[in-house]
Amino acid sequence: MRPVRFVALGDSLTEGVGDPAGDGRRGWAALLAPSLAETPHAVAFTNLAVSGAQTRDVLERQTPAARALRPDLVSVVIGVNDTLRRTFDIQAVAAHLDEVYAAFTGEGATVLTACLPDPGAMLGLPGALARPLARRQRAVNTVVHALSERYGAVHLHAADGAWITDRALWSADRLHPGERGHRQLAVRFHALLTEAGRATGPPPSPEPEFPAPTRTASLLWLATAGTAWVARRCRDLLPQLLRLAADELHHRARGTSAQLDLHASAAASAALAALSGPAEPCSAAAGGAATPGTGTVPGMAAAAMAPGTAGAAGAPTAVAGWRTGGRRSAGKAAVPE
Repeated sequence: MRPVRFVALGDSLTEGVGDPAGDGRRGWAALLAPSLAETPHAVAFTNLAVSGAQTRDVLERQTPAARALRPDLVSVVIGVNDTLRRTFDIQAVAAHLDEVYAAFTGEGATVLTACLPDPGAMLGLPGALARPLARRQRAVNTVVHALSERYGAVHLHAADGAWITDRALWSADRLHPGERGHRQLAVRFHALLTEAGRATGPPPSPEPEFPAPTRTASLLWLATAGTAWVARRCRDLLPQLLRLAADELHHRARGTSAQLDLHASAAASAALAALSGPAEPCSAAAGGAATPGTGTVPGMAAAAMAPGTAGAAGAPTAVAGWRTGGRRSAGKAAVPE
């Protein structure tokens, strides 16, 4: 009997940043893998996630390598890096994810997805800087929710809730989980997979194996690797983010901040409406609609017709700071960090 083949795609979250083990990184996917079958050796796990990856990288680089492994289960947890780039394009994000989900479900694999908290809130940025990032992350989450339902993915809500705001779960950079956070992700994914009949082993332990980093070690990390990360992001994002913040303050002074939320909602809905294929959820590996207990939201048709959107025709909406001009992002692919 062949082992369960589990392949993890994504960025630094899935690569395991924040959960060092030996000379490398471990992360939630590696913690989850042994629990997919009754015995750990009955699982073949491959982690293809790369720090700094965007949805385009997952489609063009990681997906071909993953398909060659013919996975039974594939996790696709991605999107935060797209929101942190000046080239952010919600229509491209939707098109990339649609192709990735379709490729794996079309080959009979179960897809594992998650919506994620917005980075501005996690970093504790001032409101005028955080709100534009929050809108971007909400747009990505809207797309992930709708496509997860369309393809019957097993979906984890990891965008809010008390467990997400527990500071003890996060590493020093406040963007990546620490070991406790990675273990919580693994435990919660395992519960959903067990409910869906995709995991038969005991759940991963929520208790950390290693002591938490000392305050000195955390400060040292922030002063070295953390500072380098911020510098890279500032070169790429900061000029646009400052323009978005100025626009935010301008609308707030005029009492028209709600327009920015409507624009973001319209852009996400137009991105979903622009995708080819049926609007209603289609059959996935398990067959039928979304996997029970995944917590997905109404499908693409409802999202495309949300108030203030572009409507079913899906005409791209021009919005300041939002690209909605086509199925491919105009920006270059991410350079792994």
